[in-house]
This record gives sequence, structure tokens and C-alpha cells, in this order.
Amino acid sequence: MSSKNLCEMDDSKKSEPKCPSSQQHALQKLFSETSEVKQSRHLCGDLIIKDKANTHYQAGIKAVDQLEFERAVICFTKAITLQTEQTQLYVARAEAYLQLCDFKSAALDYKHACNLEPQKKAHFHRLAFVYYLQGQCYCDRGMFLEALQSFAKAVELKPDFRPYHMRSLACLTALGRYSDAMRLVTNWLESETPSADLFTLRARLHHQLRQPMLCYYDLKSALKLNPSCPEARALLEMMEQGAERARQQAVTKAVEGELSDALAKITTALELNPENAQHYLFRGILYRRLKDFTAAIEDLMLAVEFCDDGAKHPEGEKPEESKDLEQDAHVQLVLAYNDFAVQCFTQGFYSEATMLLTKAIHEQRDESGLFINRGDCFFRQKEWLFALADYQQAEELDPKNTAICLRLAVIHNTLGLHSYENLNFQDAADKFSLAIKYNPGVSQYYGNRVKALFKLQRMEEATQDAVSALILDPANDELVPLLLRLFPGCSLSDVISSGMAQTVKAQLMERIQTWKLASFPVSRLSNKLERTVLRHDTDSQAKTDSVSASSREDVEGRFQPVEYTQDPVRSKEQVSDVVKKLLHQRQSLSYTGPRIAPLCITHHSEPAARTSKPPYSWRNFGGLGLNC
Repeated sequence: MSSKNLCEMDDSKKSEPKCPSSQQHALQKLFSETSEVKQSRHLCGDLIIKDKANTHYQAGIKAVDQLEFERAVICFTKAITLQTEQTQLYVARAEAYLQLCDFKSAALDYKHACNLEPQKKAHFHRLAFVYYLQGQCYCDRGMFLEALQSFAKAVELKPDFRPYHMRSLACLTALGRYSDAMRLVTNWLESETPSADLFTLRARLHHQLRQPMLCYYDLKSALKLNPSCPEARALLEMMEQGAERARQQAVTKAVEGELSDALAKITTALELNPENAQHYLFRGILYRRLKDFTAAIEDLMLAVEFCDDGAKHPEGEKPEESKDLEQDAHVQLVLAYNDFAVQCFTQGFYSEATMLLTKAIHEQRDESGLFINRGDCFFRQKEWLFALADYQQAEELDPKNTAICLRLAVIHNTLGLHSYENLNFQDAADKFSLAIKYNPGVSQYYGNRVKALFKLQRMEEATQDAVSALILDPANDELVPLLLRLFPGCSLSDVISSGMAQTVKAQLMERIQTWKLASFPVSRLSNKLERTVLRHDTDSQAKTDSVSASSREDVEGRFQPVEYTQDPVRSKEQVSDVVKKLLHQRQSLSYTGPRIAPLCITHHSEPAARTSKPPYSWRNFGGLGLNC
């Protein structure tokens, strides 16, 4: 081998290490991918996935068109597996679920759609509709609690859509949760424009909750907005019929004397028809008879108010029936004020009694009995001048009433004593003269005038008054010193048997007889108080007469008159008591006093004038020590 060949071989060996690196570079250049190639391959994969997902989607749509919803769900699910961020795929599968009545799955898919596109309100509204359909299915199966939960979700997603609220309300009603339903309807009425339907709806809820009064007023509001609302009018008529039945039952109970039961029945009638003045009048009378005067006054005032606000004639004039009802309410209100005042008076609350009587007088100014009673209250409070003014007003209204004369006599005598204590003897004598004018049969008045005349040195008049006082009350020891000073050196027998005494006695008897004939014994109410208070329909006229008679018997005796017709049995018992008292309290036969009996001053009318009992009599206090 030549050296040249050896050199070549050495050179080739020296160059061998460089071959592997060049080959590796070439191989890397051949088989390695550039970034452009990688991006191209990635885009190609996405397109393949999208294309495959679209294929599944189109298959699902085709299945839906062929009503094969289960296959459609499978296709849409495959598409969603490939494309999890596509909202339309969830919507499509949700609609397929709806066709299969799988509401839970449909709701889940629409929730995904809402999360992917929260700005799109249509998805939220469709989800609310899914909940609505789910709730409706629960309702059809009687599962109202689950239905209520579904409807509540629908309302939360679409709060302005009323049908969802109405279905929730229906579920609350079916579950018996009327209070929750009531709050829901009330919120609608407060937040929206009220309508007749809403008021009728709430009225029905009140009816279910046994709140008839609130039900009545809601029905009135509904008819005010829509007078032709048939539902409201039918329910209102039903309530009015129930009120009438309760009133008739109350009348029956009142006739039987069961006032508490009658009160419960008429209260039921008022709850069903709380704007009926006749019901308030009836209940006010029952309260007054049960001596619950505060409640009676409140009801009677409402009766008067409803009469004023009641239906009027088209020309503006009230119908005759309404006028009569209002008049009866005024009468009963006056009676309630007076009865309450009598009760306060008997318990010593004179100021309260005065206030009540003042209210009664404000209602009816032409009744003397009210002024008499208020005058008695002023008298007990030592308001002499106010008492005198009331007695004088009563005298103007009823000038021949004996009860008024007796009180005027007492008040003038009281004022005369005060003038005498203040050393105003002339004024005292004048006051005592007025007392004698109004009641000439009281010895004390003559005795008091004797003292005043004696101070005025009018001895002749004082002597006649002293003899008059002795004739009226022979056993009055206070007259003895005055008689001894006026008739020095004479005994009482000499004074009594004197001619002057006989003349004074004749004049005194004539004066007393004239006073008796000029006075009437009883104060009667005006014709307004004689009207029948309870008025009923023609069908219940018999019951009405019985109730009216019962009311009159109750009113009689509310104001005890000065004179009244006594029951014969009671009169016989009183005569027996008097006879027994005289037998057990006989005076000694050795009595050495004056042998003259006092005049028997009676303030009763003749029997012929007392054949009938007045329908109403003002009850008075008898608080002045008089036989009233």
C-alpha cells in the first residue's frame, strides 16, 4: 500500500468524528416541527373537535325534530362533552329535558347557561319558567309544599311576573298558611295600584281567618273601585244575610231575658255588618241594661254617627226611617249618660256625674230631669249658685213639677242660712221667703225666717212665722225660746189657743192647699223618649213589641220620680209595716205636750190622676234629703 493511500486513510480517520454531529443535525432538521407546524396541527384538532361536536349537535336537533328526545339528550351530551363552554348546547339539552318532563335536569342546564352568559336575561326567565312547570306538576300531585318552593324560585328569578306570585299564593292557601298569604297580598296592595280583584282576594283571606270586619271593609273597597264586581258583591250579600240572622237571634234572646247571650249575638251581627246603625243602637241598649255604660255610650255615639253618614235621599234629604233611627239613638244616648251619672253619684263621684249630665244636656236641652240631676250634683259639691241655676232652668221647662219646687226650697233655704251667717239678715229673710214659697209645709223654713226677721226687728211677721212653725211641728224644741221671747208671760197652750194662732193656721192651710193644687207630682219625659227604640221588620213585629216593652220597663225607674204609682201588694205591705211600727213605738199616755197634730203634707196626686204609669221617668238622686 502506498504511502499516499495510508495518508488518505489517516485523513479519513481524522475526519470521522465530525460525521455524527452533522448527521444528527440533519436528522433534527428533517424530523423536528416548527412552531408554525405545531399551531397548524392544534388548529386542525380544534376544528376536528368542533366539527365532531357540531355533528352531535346536528344529530340532536334532528332527533328533536323526530321527537326522539332521549336520543337528542344523548347527542347533546356528547356535544357538551366535546364543547363544555358552548351555551347553546346546554340550552338545547335543557329543552330536550323539558320535553321529557325532567325538570331538575333542565333547571341544571339552564343554570349552566346563566353562569356562562349572566348578561342574557332570557336564560333567567326560561329557568323561572322551568321552575314554574315543576311547581305546577307538584300542585297537580298535591305536593303543595314542594310546589311552593318551586314557585318561590320562579318568583325570585322573575319577581315582576304576577302569575308566579299567584301560584305561590294558591299553594299558601292550600297549605292553610293564610297569614303568609295575607302578607303577600297586602304587599301587592301597598306596592302597586290597588284593584278590586286584590281587595276581593284579601277579603276572602280575611273570611278564611274569621276576621269578618276586615273582610267587610275590603269588600267595600273593592266595590268602590268596581261597583259591578260580582265576587265582592256576592260575598258581601252573604255577610249581610248572616248579620240579619244574628240580629234576629239577638232579639229572641233579649225577649227571653238572656241579655248576655243577646249581646253576643248582636256583636256577631256587627262584625258581619259593622256599618249598621240599628245594630249599634241595639247593642248600646243592651250594654246600658247590663250597666256597662262606657260601652253603651260608645255604641250609641257610633249609631248617631252612622245615622248622620247613612244613605240620603237623592235630593239630599234623609229618609223617614233614618230620621227615626237617629232620634232613637239620641234618646238612648241621653239615657245612658244619665244612668252613668246616677251610678257615679251613688258612689260619690260628683264631678264625673256632673260632666256626664252636661253631655246629656248638650244632646237634649228640653228635659227638666237632666237639670234636676245636675243640680243635685252641684248641691253635693256645695256649688249652691250652679245648683240654683239648674233648678231654675228645670222650673222653666216644667214649672209645675213638685220635685223642682222641693229642691228650689232647699237651695233657697241653704243660701238664706249662708246670708244669715254673714249677717246679711235682709237677704236671708228674702231667701227664706222664697223657700217657703216653693214649699210652704216645712217648719224649718219658718223658724229660720223668724230668726232673720227678729234681727230686723220685724216682730209681727216674726210672730206669725213662729206660730206657723209651731203648727207644722209642735214637737220642735228650738221654737220654745223664740216663742217665749215673742209671747212673754204666755204658755205654749195659750199661744196655740189664741185667735191669732187660729187665723195663722187657716192662712197656712190655705197656702199649702193652693201649693198642692198648683203642682204636678211627676216629671215626664218628652214624647221623644216615649218612642219605641227597637225597630224591626214586619215579620218580627211580635218580637219587637216584646223587646220594646222590656226596654220601657228597664227605663222606668232609671229616674225615680217624686211620685209614682205603687203596686197594690207593695202598698199593703207598707201599711202593715206602719201599723206594726206604731204598735211597737207607741207614745206614753201621760204625754203633756201641745194637743195639736202637725199638718200632714203629702205630695202625692189624687188616685184618679195616677191610674197609668208613665213610660219613661227620669231617675234622680234624691240626694238632698227630700222624699224624692
